[in-house]
Amino acid sequence: MTTGFMFDERTLWHTTGEAALFLKPGGWIQPPAAGGHAESPETKRRFKNLLDVSGLSRHLAVETAPEASDEALRRIHPANYLTEFKRLSDADGGCLGEETPFGQGSYEIAALSAGLAIHAMDRVLTGQWQNAYSLSRPPGHHCLPDYPMGFCLLANIPVALEEMKARHGLGKVAVIDWDVHHGNGTQAIYWDRADVLTISLHQNACYPTNSGATSERGAGSGQGTNINVPLLPGGGHHSYLTAMDRIVLPALHRFQPELIVVASGLDANALDPLARMLAQSDTYREMTRRLMQAADALCGGKLVMVHEGGYSETYVPFCGQAIMETLAARRTQVIDPFLDFLIAQQPPPEFDALEDRRLAEMAASCGL
Repeated sequence: MTTGFMFDERTLWHTTGEAALFLKPGGWIQPPAAGGHAESPETKRRFKNLLDVSGLSRHLAVETAPEASDEALRRIHPANYLTEFKRLSDADGGCLGEETPFGQGSYEIAALSAGLAIHAMDRVLTGQWQNAYSLSRPPGHHCLPDYPMGFCLLANIPVALEEMKARHGLGKVAVIDWDVHHGNGTQAIYWDRADVLTISLHQNACYPTNSGATSERGAGSGQGTNINVPLLPGGGHHSYLTAMDRIVLPALHRFQPELIVVASGLDANALDPLARMLAQSDTYREMTRRLMQAADALCGGKLVMVHEGGYSETYVPFCGQAIMETLAARRTQVIDPFLDFLIAQQPPPEFDALEDRRLAEMAASCGL
């Protein structure tokens, strides 16, 4: 079994400019003394560094890829949006939407980010790899066809999926989004499509604050193929695994996809500055294991993960390491030094019981 890992140093050269987390300094907001914008390259760089230092990279097929073609991008994004993005990128950068600052050259870097996802899916669908992780940056799951949002400039996963449909005749696909923020862009793109199941596990009303409700189920031929699982702030390991067992896995078995794709944001971790959840590295390890089992049962093990958010430079590497060790079926000597502390911080049984009731109601509303 070969596990692929898509990476290109150039994606880490995308700049989001100076910010206090995600707000521009000015007025009452002081300029940061260090660090800066939450969507920093360091979380991704340190993820890759830990793979290298632990020796796990030697057991992965590490590759890069060309930028997504204009044809691939235009299947999702209108020409006027791409033209304006390219114009600003060729100058000094800018901001086209909501919380999406970018610098000179970011158009090509965003196209490369989508290209990495395309290559990962192609390798898996053609049987060269069993599964794969694309360390894409900038992320993509908030991006609408003509309006970027939440650090996302191109819709990486939809761009890659539509390329696979054109290239290989790919049929039904399931996209599981475990980023802590609602995958509103992916939802919007596939809102009325019956061939793509979209499931978003996210902190309730985190971002965007006005989307991600359980009532958002799709429309037309896509009615019922969009599932939102808004989790209570403060939920941790139990909440995520219960959501997987009660909703995600039954929905996958009902849908019978030919490929499972994960929008892999690592910002539900307990140390993330942009969320209030309590997942830890073993949460990601166990969710990955469950999805691998589902992929084995449903689609010959075909599973592709595409990186989204995750803003703790300290903890994202350990969550990413847990995922990659599971995908590659190879444990290293890396020990998560925060794990015992985060286990001790998990919610009390009363909280978990409340969330269990909510998840049971969500499952019932989806006929699961």
